[in-house]
This record gives sequence, C-alpha cells and structure tokens, in this order.
Amino acid sequence: MIRTAVEDGSILVVTMDRPPANAIDQLMSDGLDAAFNRFEADADLRVCVVAGAGDRFFSAGWDLKDVAAGNGDESRFGAGGYMGLTERWNLAKPVIAAVNGTAAGGGFELALACDLVVAAEGVRFVLPEVRHGLVAEGGGVIRAPRRLPPMIAMELLLTGRPALAEELAQHGFVNRVVKPGETLSVALELARRICEAAPTAVAATKEVVARTLHLGEREAYAMMRGGTLPAYRRMRGSPNRAEGPLAFVEKRPPRWVP
Repeated sequence: MIRTAVEDGSILVVTMDRPPANAIDQLMSDGLDAAFNRFEADADLRVCVVAGAGDRFFSAGWDLKDVAAGNGDESRFGAGGYMGLTERWNLAKPVIAAVNGTAAGGGFELALACDLVVAAEGVRFVLPEVRHGLVAEGGGVIRAPRRLPPMIAMELLLTGRPALAEELAQHGFVNRVVKPGETLSVALELARRICEAAPTAVAATKEVVARTLHLGEREAYAMMRGGTLPAYRRMRGSPNRAEGPLAFVEKRPPRWVP
C-alpha cells in the first residue's frame, strides 16, 4: 500500500499505491505514519515527496467503505494524526505533494498539510465531506481557509465543488502546474534545490513560519528571538552559520553538517 524509496541519499519518496483510487483505510494511514516517522527520525533524509501511484488519483481520501464498516476511529491514528502528517506539529523538514491525479477529501487534506504542491494540468481538488454528512476534519476545515482565500475555501468546503489545479495555482496554493507524468520529476527538482541549502537553516525557516504565522509582526519577532524554538536555536549555534558565508567568499560549494 505504501512504497518508499530514497533518491540522492536525502529525499524520501512516499508513494500511495492502493488501486483503483489510492483510497486511505486504517492500514494505509498507519503506513503513511510509519513513513513519516522514518522521515522525521533519519537525519540523512532532508525532504519528503508524497505521490500517488497511477495517473488518475493522488488519493480519493478516506475509504468510505471502511467508515461504513465502523473503522477510522481517530484514537487509532499514530502520533502524526490522520495519514501520519496532518497533526505532526514538530516536523521541521519540508514535505512536497506530487499530485498526479484527483485529490479528494483526505487526498486534498494531505496536500494541504504539505509545504509545497506540484500538480498536473487539469487535476481536480475536492472536499466533498458535507455531501456525505461529514466534516473535512482531517485538516480541510482548518487548513483550507489558511492556505486559500477564505471565501474560496468556504465555497469548496460548503458545496463540495471541485477546483482545478490551475485555479488553485492562481490563489497561490499550487507551486507548479506541470504536464501529466511530470509531477514527480518536478517535485524531485524542487527537493534537490532545497537539499542544496543548509539543513539547519531549512528546518529553522519552516519552524519560524509555522510557529509565527498567526501572530502580528512584533509578536512574531518576539517568538523568534525568545529562545523557545529549538530548530532556530540549533541554526544559530550551528557551524553552518559560518560555513555558508565562508564558502561564498571562497567561491566553493558549502560543506553542510546536519
């Protein structure tokens, strides 16, 4: 159901492979949680790319047959929450969604939980939960109004209408709209560019953004300087802070440490 591979020694590729629609049941959610646990714990892994097998679906979301059978109890999810990522609050490494096909329900919510999104032309994103008597509580109701203009997010949430990748790119949610079949390769290009940067600086940047986005500017500065952000503290004390400027002056590639 979940396949993993490592590219370039530092990029973990996680592929959802459950035909025909990569729908997520408890077993698949557990597999995603295990993959993200590995990503978080392994210092050699710098960026994660999440993809769906095939070319029709990224993921159709939670398997409603599983729900109807009485499964999908939130208490059974791992430390990272639904799909292993939606409530993994302290993950300071970037995750990129390579959306090759329809992202519905939990599939859309998984993309919303990622830091960057690459999507194929014409791919549909949809949150249909209200049409099934449910709420998009895997993050849709919380993240969509933060990632998209609130009125657009409310329309998608309240009507369940699909939005194409091109529309969401106009609203700043999708980073790249690419030809079908190119989502993974473009996502890997972005991952490699991230891996060229200092790992301590990448982690600190993600942490500061995540922890201060809801604050005013003055409060955000106070949070960043207040000594309570562990990745930011590591960045400030890392030899990478000296290595970066030195490599620039010496006109050579930097030699980063974890």
